[in-house]
Amino acid sequence: MRSSASLDPFDIKILVHLQREGRCSNVELAEAVGLSQSPCLLRTKRLQEIGVIRGYRAEVSLEKLGNHVIVFSEVTISSHRPHDFRKFEAGAGKYQEIVECYNVSGGYDYLLKIVVPGIVHFQALMERLLDDNIGIEKFASRIVLRQPLDQRAYPVSIIATGKSSWE
Repeated sequence: MRSSASLDPFDIKILVHLQREGRCSNVELAEAVGLSQSPCLLRTKRLQEIGVIRGYRAEVSLEKLGNHVIVFSEVTISSHRPHDFRKFEAGAGKYQEIVECYNVSGGYDYLLKIVVPGIVHFQALMERLLDDNIGIEKFASRIVLRQPLDQRAYPVSIIATGKSSWE
């Protein structure tokens, strides 16, 4: 596990606010976290330089773009040497539809989050992955029916301090 960055309460406030309002100006951010503008900007730049803030992006509403299906696929690979994991990850990384990939413990090796226009597209994608011969032994998929909870932000203060929200 990587060592954690040394963050103080102002750093945590900056991260929490930027997760909610990534497009805010430094003036707005400084006011929201209780700092003057110059120290706030220096802290934000430091958080970027040390890699705590990896980037900024737009949150896109897929519903406004058109029909789509979200699928979670559990993938088991046939062999478990380091080369086999790298081969699978490189192969899966070639497809835009695979938006998240996790190497997990338990009954399978990877959990993929896949976003496609429809089931036919998903089926074609899985056939391509199998044809690519990247080591897939088997897969099981779950189609998302709805998403009743979407936090959209990491629990920064809990992770940084190690304290639960219920304490």
